[in-house]
Amino acid sequence: MMDPFSQIFSLLAVKSAATARFEAGGKWALRFPAKPYLKFNAVLEGESWITLPGSAPCKLERGDTFLMADAPEFIISSAPDIPAQEAATVLDHLPPNILHFGGKETVMIGGGFVFEENDARFLLGMLPKFVLIPARQAEAEALRTTLSLLNAELTSQQGAMGSSLVTRRLADILLVQGMRAYGMQKQGSDTQGWIRALADPQIGRVLTHIHRDLGATYSVQELATMAGMSRSGFALRFRNLVGYAPLEYICHWRMQIARNDLRDPNLSIADLAARLGYGSESAFGNAFKRVFGTSPRAYWQNSDMQAHDTLRSPFTSQTETAFFPAR
Repeated sequence: MMDPFSQIFSLLAVKSAATARFEAGGKWALRFPAKPYLKFNAVLEGESWITLPGSAPCKLERGDTFLMADAPEFIISSAPDIPAQEAATVLDHLPPNILHFGGKETVMIGGGFVFEENDARFLLGMLPKFVLIPARQAEAEALRTTLSLLNAELTSQQGAMGSSLVTRRLADILLVQGMRAYGMQKQGSDTQGWIRALADPQIGRVLTHIHRDLGATYSVQELATMAGMSRSGFALRFRNLVGYAPLEYICHWRMQIARNDLRDPNLSIADLAARLGYGSESAFGNAFKRVFGTSPRAYWQNSDMQAHDTLRSPFTSQTETAFFPAR
C-alpha cells in the first residue's frame, strides 16, 4: 500500500520535466518569469540571493536547495541591490543543458516539472509557494548525494547511454527528497501546506487512512475522532494545513483517482462510482462535473486525446523548462 505522497505523485501526468546547470560570475542579477509549474534549484558552488515578490531577499549558500510551487516571478543575483536583467535575453545557452552568464563563481542546478492542467491545479494549490532546505539541515545530506549525481549527468555523462533517463529519474528523486526534508522541518503549528499536514501526527493519521480506504463513507465527526480532536478543532486545523475542508478534500482526491481510471476503456462508470463510495452513477457524475466541468462520459470520450497531449512538451529545450519558458 502506497503512502499518500507516493500515491499522489504516481498519478500525476507530467507534460514535461527537465534539468539544467546554471553558471554565473561577477556582478549579476537575473529575473525569471512566473510559471505554473513545480521548480527546484540548488547551489553547488558559491552563493547567491533570491528575491520573491513581497519578500525580503534570502541568501543562498553552497548546499542550499529551494523548491517553488506554482513558481512566481523571482530574481537570482550575486547581491540583492543589483538591478535585474531579464534572464531569457542575456543568458548564453551552452550544450548540452548549461546556462551561462559571465563566469562560474556561482553554479546551480535547476529543474522544472510541468503537469497536466487539472493535476497542477490540485497539487500546486496544496504546496507552499517557496521552501528552503538549508545545507545545515540533516536531511540535506541525501540531497547533496543526488545533486552530485545529477551534476555529473549534466556535465561529464551527457551523451552517455541512458543519460536523459538517468537525469529525469534523479530529478524525480531530488524533488521527493526535497519535499521529505521540508516535511521534517520544525515550524509553527499554523504552517500551511499539504506536506506539513502529512507530517502532522493527527492530520497525517487521517490523511493516511483516507488514502487507504477512499471508498468508505466519512463524516467530519468520524475523522475528528480518528484524529483525537474535537469536531470544530479538527475541521479548522485540517483546512489550515491542507487548504481544503475535510470532505472537500476527499471529493477532490476521489475525482483525481476517477480521472486517471477513466482512461481504462474496460472500466464502467457505474463500477468506478461504487468503488469510490458513491451510491449512484448520477451522484458520481455530479461530483465529477463540479470538479472538472464535464461529465465522466465526455471525459472518457476525450481521454485518448488528453493522453496524447500529456506526452507533448510545450517547451523547446530542457534548459528552458528548467529555468524559464520558451521565447
